Amino acid sequence: MSHKPTDIRVVDAQIEFEPCPFRTPLKFGGRVLEHTQLINVQVTVENYAGQHATGIGSMPIGNIWAWPSQSVTPDQAEKAMMNFAERVVRLTDGFDEFGHAIDIVYHVSAEYFHQGKVVSERLGLAEPLPELAQLVAASPLDAAIHDAYGRVNDINSYNALSADFMNHDLAEYLDEQFEGEYLDKYTLREPKERLPLYHLVGALDPLTDADVTNRIGDGRPETLSDWIAAEGLTHLKIKLAGDDLDWDVNRVLSVDRVAAEVNSARGCDRWFYSVDFNEKCENVQYVLDFLARVKESTPNAYDRIQYIEQPTHRDLAAHPENTMHEAAKLKPVVIDESLVDYDALLLAREHGYSGVALKACKGHTEALFAAAAAQKFDMFLCVQDLTCPGYSFLHSASLAARVPGIAAIEGNGRQYCPGANKDWERQFPSMFEISDGTVGTGALNGIGLGF
Repeated sequence: MSHKPTDIRVVDAQIEFEPCPFRTPLKFGGRVLEHTQLINVQVTVENYAGQHATGIGSMPIGNIWAWPSQSVTPDQAEKAMMNFAERVVRLTDGFDEFGHAIDIVYHVSAEYFHQGKVVSERLGLAEPLPELAQLVAASPLDAAIHDAYGRVNDINSYNALSADFMNHDLAEYLDEQFEGEYLDKYTLREPKERLPLYHLVGALDPLTDADVTNRIGDGRPETLSDWIAAEGLTHLKIKLAGDDLDWDVNRVLSVDRVAAEVNSARGCDRWFYSVDFNEKCENVQYVLDFLARVKESTPNAYDRIQYIEQPTHRDLAAHPENTMHEAAKLKPVVIDESLVDYDALLLAREHGYSGVALKACKGHTEALFAAAAAQKFDMFLCVQDLTCPGYSFLHSASLAARVPGIAAIEGNGRQYCPGANKDWERQFPSMFEISDGTVGTGALNGIGLGF
């Protein structure tokens, strides 16, 4: 095939792991997270014009979320994902073809399934790496390739998604509905100037001083009321149990009381919630009962619920009875853990899901495809993170800032692992110093991924 001068090939790729301790435990989906590892990847590329540049990618390993298992321990899953990440990076050693960043990632990803089986067999695990764990472990390489592509061609990577740069239209990667269309149709040429920040209210997080058992004393807010007052927050993501209706309803109402009190004192009369059951609901009836009870008790709290994250099991094919049609009539219901590729998005639509949660941790390439499909099908869109600190948060935010229809950006690294933000806070203060509940994504307009 003919090559564009902007096409690249990978000439070197390096990976390292960085311990990331948590300031405070995070509980979700019945599991508690107190530390993680960052996967950091650096990729050097050459374009067809003979120029060289280096890009980077970073992502928390996220094994607790990406690979919950009854037969593989969290430590085993973490080790396997690290091994997989190393093997994926080494796949680029034998791939010398030139292409757009999308093409290179698309070709390399064809080997993920096989590598997942190999890693599992060599470590003697009871199951292969699930697809979501593969995507998370490979996502730093994906990001680094896109970043390097933009840097070697002296352009923002989001502005290199048109027919002038890409070698194939979206039909090559998705289906014929996208014939003649390129990703520039579904992305913005300039980042949104500011986006509201979604603050996480974990199941263990204290709401008021009365809930604090052990003070951290590091000068940062320690309760929800403190966070709202200090940062002017208007968007709260509430982690729920999914198997204890009384607790879930009471948790939302408790959060609403705290938010109402603090917001009244500061003169704010408009704020929002998202609710996340982390797949723990047995069926859609649980969701309907939850919404009905919240609405009956506190109509304003119900009205503030902006969307619902995936309530039931991530294996949609194995649970065809878990449809969301009735719940989606009341609130947008977004697919999250199940969303691993375009086919999964189509299946989610059949199951009644009306929204899509984009996550940079599933791979930059896959996120762009999902963003295009969600817009094509007129679905609700949001961007969430994986408790992403530093570089990974900026990457996630750059994605949110470039996709039309994204209303807010989730970012809870500053809550749970702020130490990993230090190197980036000085460079991008608008992204880490929060005072009006928003982040200044307009600063993410440089070459590569924008920062």
